[in-house]
Amino acid sequence: MQLQQVQTPGGEPSNKLFVSYAQSTDQVEEAQRLRYQVFAEEMGARLSGREAGLDQDIYDPFCEHLLVRDGDTGEVVGTYRLLPPDRAKKIGGLYSANEFDLTRLLHLSPGMVEVGRSCVHPDYRSGAVISLLWSGLAKYMRDYGYEYLMGCASVSMADGGHAAASLYNNLRVDNMSPIEWRVFPRCALPLDKLTREYSMPAHLPPLLKGYLQAGAYICGDPAWDPDFNTADFLVLLPMSKVNRRYARHFLGTVA
Repeated sequence: MQLQQVQTPGGEPSNKLFVSYAQSTDQVEEAQRLRYQVFAEEMGARLSGREAGLDQDIYDPFCEHLLVRDGDTGEVVGTYRLLPPDRAKKIGGLYSANEFDLTRLLHLSPGMVEVGRSCVHPDYRSGAVISLLWSGLAKYMRDYGYEYLMGCASVSMADGGHAAASLYNNLRVDNMSPIEWRVFPRCALPLDKLTREYSMPAHLPPLLKGYLQAGAYICGDPAWDPDFNTADFLVLLPMSKVNRRYARHFLGTVA
């Protein structure tokens, strides 16, 4: 996908933000540098990349890397990575399989794209960047005919996991997947103990909120990711179920 201007959800084009896919190792490293800044320096994640200042793992060479760039400065200010099914076969599986037993989703694999490592530079969190990332992602799914979008949405465990557990217990009422699409965390949160000790309202993070508003399901109990110190919710979005408003905003069509 060539560098291009994309409509934001409000219908107005951004004058300086552009979305593209990384076309070189140097451009992938720009995404990895932003990820390091957000995940390690800002959020305190323990990362083990080969090069200082970069968030790198074995999946990166097999992924497409979606970039939002500031056209004035040239800086990458937002990124998302995508692992399509043919590349997942080459690496030997999905990143999410490290956190969840995905057995019940395996039959969807030929039409499923895994997404992750979504982040936005702190100076660009007004909503335009994430809108461009979603537009690029939606276009990718449409252009290649993939049917399912899957990935982890993270909730901070800075409070020990109490808010994440409370949030899950609220969301599980109306947002759970059909039973045949359930996954099982390899390192689960002790949900009952955590929610008994937590009484404050749980905040819904923007990324998870976006997935759910688009029509995604939560596919089971959250997993604890010790490296990022987050509770990860496995979400699955069938493209056939995408909210009509989201289809109009991001694809210019009505689902």
